[in-house]
Amino acid sequence: MFSRIAEEKIAEAVARGELDNLPGAGKPLVIEDLSMVPEDLRMSYKLLKNAGVLPEELQLQKECVQLRDLLHACRSEGEKSEVSRKLTEKSLRLRMLLEQRGLDSSAVFREYEQAVRAKLEE
Repeated sequence: MFSRIAEEKIAEAVARGELDNLPGAGKPLVIEDLSMVPEDLRMSYKLLKNAGVLPEELQLQKECVQLRDLLHACRSEGEKSEVSRKLTEKSLRLRMLLEQRGLDSSAVFREYEQAVRAKLEE
């Protein structure tokens, strides 16, 4: 019944021209593959993505990648030591967060993590 009402409302809006000139009109839909995200996290990840916010574990992974790159670029031992300390802190925080959320043992999340890591390292 609800789907019939929704279809009628959409048809009325189309007839009135309310759906003309929308952003992306005439372009194919971009369908995101969220199969690598655990099912119970998909909606929250989608909401965060639409808001332009990375989930904390992905932000930490991104920072770890940046710190690894920075570590390779360091010239002095003092700089290397400081960057290495920050990298260790971020890595530990990430590991604790993944354990806390039960994602450290999820095969699906590991696959998703590898895909994100590869994308961040490009």
